[in-house]
Amino acid sequence: MQASTFTVKGNTGFGLQNRRILQGISDLRSRNLAGKSLRMTERNSCFGVSMDSASMGIELGRARRTVQSVFGSSAKARSHRVRAAGEDIEDAAPLKVQGQSSGSVLPYVGVACLGAILFGYHLGVVNGALEYLAKDLGIAENTVIQGWIVSTVLAGAFLGSFTGGVLADKFGRTKTFILDAIPLSVGAFLCTTAQSVQAMIIGRLLTGIGIGISSAIVPLYISEISPTEIRGTLGTVNQLFICIGILVALVVGLPLSGNPSWWRTMFGLALIPSVLLAIGMAFSPESPRWLYQQGRISEAETSIKRLYGKEKVAEVMGDLEASARGSSEPDAGWLDLFSSRYRKVVSIGAAMFLLQQLAGINAVVYYSTAVFRSAGITSDVAASALVGAANVFGTTVASSLMDKQGRKSLLLISYTGMAASMMLLSLSFTWKVLTPYSGTLAVLGTVLYVLSFSLGAGPVPALLLPEIFASRIRAKAVALSLGVHWIMNFFIGLYFLSIVTKFGISTVYMGFALSCLVAVVYITGNVVETKGRSLEEIERELSPAI
Repeated sequence: MQASTFTVKGNTGFGLQNRRILQGISDLRSRNLAGKSLRMTERNSCFGVSMDSASMGIELGRARRTVQSVFGSSAKARSHRVRAAGEDIEDAAPLKVQGQSSGSVLPYVGVACLGAILFGYHLGVVNGALEYLAKDLGIAENTVIQGWIVSTVLAGAFLGSFTGGVLADKFGRTKTFILDAIPLSVGAFLCTTAQSVQAMIIGRLLTGIGIGISSAIVPLYISEISPTEIRGTLGTVNQLFICIGILVALVVGLPLSGNPSWWRTMFGLALIPSVLLAIGMAFSPESPRWLYQQGRISEAETSIKRLYGKEKVAEVMGDLEASARGSSEPDAGWLDLFSSRYRKVVSIGAAMFLLQQLAGINAVVYYSTAVFRSAGITSDVAASALVGAANVFGTTVASSLMDKQGRKSLLLISYTGMAASMMLLSLSFTWKVLTPYSGTLAVLGTVLYVLSFSLGAGPVPALLLPEIFASRIRAKAVALSLGVHWIMNFFIGLYFLSIVTKFGISTVYMGFALSCLVAVVYITGNVVETKGRSLEEIERELSPAI
């Protein structure tokens, strides 16, 4: 938030190209300081929540209590005989949902992705609307208040990311989606009708909580209902729809120049997918894993029939039964995340989002407009569209490769490409021999960086984390990892411009390149491949029962 009040000044140590870029930033800031800060503090959600941002994002709290904690305290868990299709499969080995089935998960994945679209839309909508709503609310000259309107949604998302997993454990995945529609709808309504700064900030806070919950339960639900052989592909759909949501917000903002009051309609349009999300989830099947954990065996079988067809009931129930055997562990507490059993896998999860942010995606996206202007591209819409198109294209390619190439290899390819792109950006600002081509190289480096990011570093963490965390720690471990994401997001937004002013953009870009290389080394030595493996199989390897 405070980043929006920084003033970037020229520095004789930057070189001509750096002064040109920084002057471009100053021009942008003089027109709308807080609005451009959004590119650094918010738009990255398309490039990492995904958890990223996908997932930042980003994602998460795919939390569920373990089958053991539900059943382990009684003999029923170990003696319960699951019958499906007339066959006793109590001793069945873990099986994967592969081959032909009469069911389909795609309609339900589509409904869940409404949450991802809302995630991206609420992050991106203020980018174009801020200038106009600031005039209507009388804060056109108050960049601090504008910064609060921009960044309040991040605070809400931080709270929501921790809340999502808890709600999903207690009420189930589909009911949590329905509950999530409440802050999303109320927040959008308050922003649409706001006549004061206070109402706008409250509305933004509520929508932030809503998208934080979405970041937790969308990848959780998709991963738990997806067949093993296409779980990676469907998992990246979340990231893709976050980016689409941001692009939709950009397109929806086009009428603003001719109709300044259109900003209210922009916020109001978010009510439509919010209501559709609640209605759609009311008719969607609950996660079979969650139902099994609760001891609701017949309901789990019914859910499996709807998702995969009745011929797959025995296979999936056998996998769940095998995962439930041999342990009677209670629910994990926060301190359990740092026990010797889970410490390494939790640190990997947190490192994925830490490295994602230190790789510099916020900086590249934020500086893209100024970089493109130095190359003669003066249209903000054209610059945003070029970066957005590169990201959507890369995410689409990643989706097709996730279950073929694998998560780990895509991460390595992604960070290697990002490191090379960052070095190209850095050298284009400093090497005199490249001066005649600096503008073209800067644009090329930016597009290649975003493309490389979207191939792995953007979509993979939000998919990988729910896969590697054991069921009894999944909610809290994912929430902790997301917390790292939002905290790093905040501090990068707070201090980035001052660091650039002190050291120069070329030096900062080279630092990001080194961070990418560190990520390559870390991933090579610590991250496991989860392609083609069931969640229960991964859990038994990484976090075996005591």
